[in-house]
Amino acid sequence: MLCIGSSVGVLVTGRLLQGLSAAVVWVVGLALLVDTVGEKDIGQVMGYVSLSMSLGIMAGPLLGGVVYEKGGYYSVFAMAFALIGLDILLRLLMVEKKIARQWLTTTMGQEDADCTYGPPPPQHLDNGYVEASTQPEKSTSEKQGVLIEKEGTRLSRFIARLPAVVTLLKSRRLVAALWGCLVQAALMTSFDSVLPLFVKRTFGWDSTGAGLIFLTLCIPSFSAPVVGWLSDKYGPRWLAASGFLLALPFFTLLRLITHDTMPQIVTLCVLLILIGISITLVMPPLMAEVTYVVQAKENKNPGMFGAGGAYAQAYGLFNCAFAGGCLVGPIWAGFVEDKAGWGTMAWSLGLLSALSAIPAVIWTGGLITKRHDKSDHFRGDIYDDNETTTSA
Repeated sequence: MLCIGSSVGVLVTGRLLQGLSAAVVWVVGLALLVDTVGEKDIGQVMGYVSLSMSLGIMAGPLLGGVVYEKGGYYSVFAMAFALIGLDILLRLLMVEKKIARQWLTTTMGQEDADCTYGPPPPQHLDNGYVEASTQPEKSTSEKQGVLIEKEGTRLSRFIARLPAVVTLLKSRRLVAALWGCLVQAALMTSFDSVLPLFVKRTFGWDSTGAGLIFLTLCIPSFSAPVVGWLSDKYGPRWLAASGFLLALPFFTLLRLITHDTMPQIVTLCVLLILIGISITLVMPPLMAEVTYVVQAKENKNPGMFGAGGAYAQAYGLFNCAFAGGCLVGPIWAGFVEDKAGWGTMAWSLGLLSALSAIPAVIWTGGLITKRHDKSDHFRGDIYDDNETTTSA
């Protein structure tokens, strides 16, 4: 529809369907990733996800501009169709963990077919009598205690019936992570609507040059796995907060780019690289934080999200936040740049980034005023923002 569409209605419908398909792929893909990898090294794995996501978002304008310049309109969509075909092939070849587990279970069952399982046979004594069980029978009070414990209170049963999304959104810690993801997406995509036009107006570049400038934002994303590893080792709080704070001066200094000279071009490229580094420091820790929050709630109340867990719904919320940022970023940048100029647009985005460091410091990795176990203060033994504290 996007390739052959010639009316606004067809193009809008195509974009809606494209967004719907992307939402399904993102949510299911991230849930499968967490289910396959587990929580121990999730930060490093999310670093690779952040790397691929940043490369896709930033390399899209680059490849689109170059291919359009050299091959024309339909060559851009031919490249997109080829990537979609490759993606479908890889998904067909993927083996889910539950399917692999069934294969392993079947194989082990065949190997152990001659083995018998169950309680040991009763022991016959010399006098012909069978030895009685040595386990004492539970008293009536113990049985009643078990029944009461299983029954639970009305409030706990009501909470258990709530959708996982409602339970997750009650966590200030998760809301802070989702806000950080929204802001990070807004900062990353804000250049889509203003940077090509700015370099064309200031430096006289064509579509190829406007596409190549996005390389400066792509290059730092290769360090995302390292950032994810640091998040696994030291926690997500200070990495995310430092990324938001570092972006402020670099965004603000973009206002100095005003005319067409080589020093100005070099300065622009350096500032964009530094902004890319700042953004890279934010995304892997916050993506891992979504997993940490779900795991913390599961550890506090085992089974509260059912047998299937809540990772898919949690990353559904993440996808909503990221999509919101992708919507807000280009609109914000385009509107402010059109009304107040390039310089105001730059420092306003920097201010947004700096302010977002506040909730990151307070809630990311658990409420900062609470004392947690230093060995694992942000993973499975973490405490949510409404939970009790423990001694360090």
